[in-house]
Amino acid sequence: MIEKLKKYLKQVEANQHLIINEIESSKKQTKEVEWAAIYHDSIRGKKWLEELPLNIGRWAGNYSFFYVLNRILNDYQPKKILELGLGESSKVISAYLDNYLIESTHLIIEQDENWATAFNQKFTLSKNSTIKVLPLEQQEVNSFKVNGYTNFAEEISETFDFYLVDGPFGSEHFSRYDIISLVKKFTPIQQFIILFDDTNRKGEFETCKEIKSILEQNKINFYEGYYEGVKGSTIIATERYKYATSL
Repeated sequence: MIEKLKKYLKQVEANQHLIINEIESSKKQTKEVEWAAIYHDSIRGKKWLEELPLNIGRWAGNYSFFYVLNRILNDYQPKKILELGLGESSKVISAYLDNYLIESTHLIIEQDENWATAFNQKFTLSKNSTIKVLPLEQQEVNSFKVNGYTNFAEEISETFDFYLVDGPFGSEHFSRYDIISLVKKFTPIQQFIILFDDTNRKGEFETCKEIKSILEQNKINFYEGYYEGVKGSTIIATERYKYATSL
């Protein structure tokens, strides 16, 4: 009898967890629908964005991410953009360069030559957008194996005012850690925005936490914001761009 009762209680507990997870998932889906409406309102009047063939969600950013991306490009008009990971966000940035930010430059770091070729066959990037392929390699960070770009620190040494981190493929711990090599070089007078996607996941969250720790150690004042629908993304910004954390 006691064993049956124990099994019953375990089943009740398991069912409670399932119900809680379903409720949380439903809440996120509801948020995502709201973000979709907000995003579409934010691009109204920009025909070149309204007609852009985007595939939002799944492996790509979600609606909260694309809303924030659109607002950053529209409101702050960054001159030098570094994007880690070629994809749907590359289309948005490229469209801005062709229609609104005509003097800005856009460097995209991609891990897969085949994907870069396939992408270019379907979409024509702005002449101010450049793809640099750095193959994927396994690196060790804090005793964990993580995915990284080969020779990233040597290949990317310049500074930018907008950093979009959505590549390479995620890792369980300290995901997309390549950005750290650039953050370590930041100075207190440098002004920047970092948009880091998928920070609802443990690996990306850990890297984001380390970014903030480095900035604090180097006495660089910054602001942060978190935007969440079905997925989450984090903004870390200096004084000039601080309102990007509350769009």
